[in-house]
Amino acid sequence: MAALSSPPDTPTPRLSAAERVFGHLKTDIVALRLPPGTRLSEADVALEMDVSRQPVRDAFYRLSRLGFLTIRPQRATVVSVISEAAVLRARFIRAALEIETVRAAATTLSAGDHAALATLVAAQRAAIAAGDRQAFHRLDDEMHRQIAIRAGLGYAWDVIEDNKAHMDRVRHLTLASTSDTAHAEHVALLAALARRDAEAAAVLIRDHLGRIVDQLAALRRENRDWFAADGPDAGS
Repeated sequence: MAALSSPPDTPTPRLSAAERVFGHLKTDIVALRLPPGTRLSEADVALEMDVSRQPVRDAFYRLSRLGFLTIRPQRATVVSVISEAAVLRARFIRAALEIETVRAAATTLSAGDHAALATLVAAQRAAIAAGDRQAFHRLDDEMHRQIAIRAGLGYAWDVIEDNKAHMDRVRHLTLASTSDTAHAEHVALLAALARRDAEAAAVLIRDHLGRIVDQLAALRRENRDWFAADGPDAGS
């Protein structure tokens, strides 16, 4: 079994053992530290995370319901392959909510909000220069989250967060090649928000989040074993 990333030294006290295991496994699956096809064992995960097998079993079940694990009775549990249909559903939900979020942000953000967002975008550029893809991904998410929160629409980001994980697995596949483009698009988005151009911001975020659709065919060809046979070229 592939090694899990190190669990946090001081887990949040409010989290149950099952929630800790679920969150940790989901993070590793989305970040591709546990790539599609990885075999997982209840006993091994329980040992590595210092919990009993029941919370691991509960976490496995939740992850299987979300489409991240395939549980096969009497056989190994494996990390599910990437479903293009699930990626496209996630993109649709995210785009629909973020288009309206940036429209609202264009008319509500303060000078302080703009300064805080600019700091995040500058940190993204530093992460790119350092070759730290994971830091860029975190800063990317934080910028989008802060736009929603500062526009008074944090609840919209909560819905996005609950639905975007399948999209994020594909995003992690593209970090090496698309970070510069994503950063440039973030700069353009912030400029539109600063000049209070709601429609320009909406178009920019739609195109920004829609770029993943154009990348899927190439990603399937390059990582065929990691994708489910539910794409347009599944039979080719």
